[in-house]
Amino acid sequence: MIKYFLPFLLMTTFAGTLFAQDKLGPEGELTSEDLRESIKTLEKPMYTPFIELYLLEESKALRKEMQNTRAELIEKVVDKELSVADKTMSYATDTVTYFFYLIAGATSILVVIGWNSIRDMRNQLTSLAEKRVNELVIEYEQRLEFIEDQLKQKSDIIHQNQAEIERTNEVHSLWLKASQETSQQNKISAYDQILDLRPDDVEALSYKADAVLEMQEPLWAISLCQRALKLAPDNGHAHYQLACAYAEIGRWEDAVSTLKKAIEISEAYRDDASVDVSFDQLREHESFRVLVSEDEEDGRDA
Repeated sequence: MIKYFLPFLLMTTFAGTLFAQDKLGPEGELTSEDLRESIKTLEKPMYTPFIELYLLEESKALRKEMQNTRAELIEKVVDKELSVADKTMSYATDTVTYFFYLIAGATSILVVIGWNSIRDMRNQLTSLAEKRVNELVIEYEQRLEFIEDQLKQKSDIIHQNQAEIERTNEVHSLWLKASQETSQQNKISAYDQILDLRPDDVEALSYKADAVLEMQEPLWAISLCQRALKLAPDNGHAHYQLACAYAEIGRWEDAVSTLKKAIEISEAYRDDASVDVSFDQLREHESFRVLVSEDEEDGRDA
């Protein structure tokens, strides 16, 4: 894992060094002014989706290694328990044998002094030994059944974890695909695939509503947002998209009240609403202007 990462790290460091040298000041020193100017003039992100894909692959490999280690540990524990059970059974058998010899010697003495016959003693000892052996067999059968149940439960947990890891990796790939798509229809298709894997994914519902709004389908977006808010009433993105959809169909009061809930969750939605085209028809609405400009007025008062 490290041997694949080191060349990438060296290449990234070398590129960063060249970039820094290109932005050096007249005296050969990199100043904070140069850094801010370089960041403002960036034409593209300093990372690519391939880096995120690489990290996802590394995470997947690490999870697989953890699963293999856990399976090996369970196997060793089970082998150890079976070994202990086998030694215990052997010890019990030896104990019964020695006990039989002890009783046989005592019986011989009793026969000599005339208490019982050899046949009666043998029958009693045989019955006692069989009873004890049967009890031990039943006890260890129960223990083995218990061990088998535990193994089955652990095996089921491992299979469930493997399925969840595969599902998570697939969902991450779909999110990456959706972020790279420029077509709203293709984005909706990716979000639908995520919802097929995780029907209660609130983020997928709210982002699908955003894509639907871009396609001028506000009623569809309202349905998606309401479904998301039933799952997560405090989801700010769902509240914001619902407010946009209400504004698109002319439900001004509902749009303002829903936008207020979104802003209460996150102040960032106030700035988004001030430039969002979905609220163009609400610009002259008094309650909307008060809500959006509230932070500016507070700044002036301070």
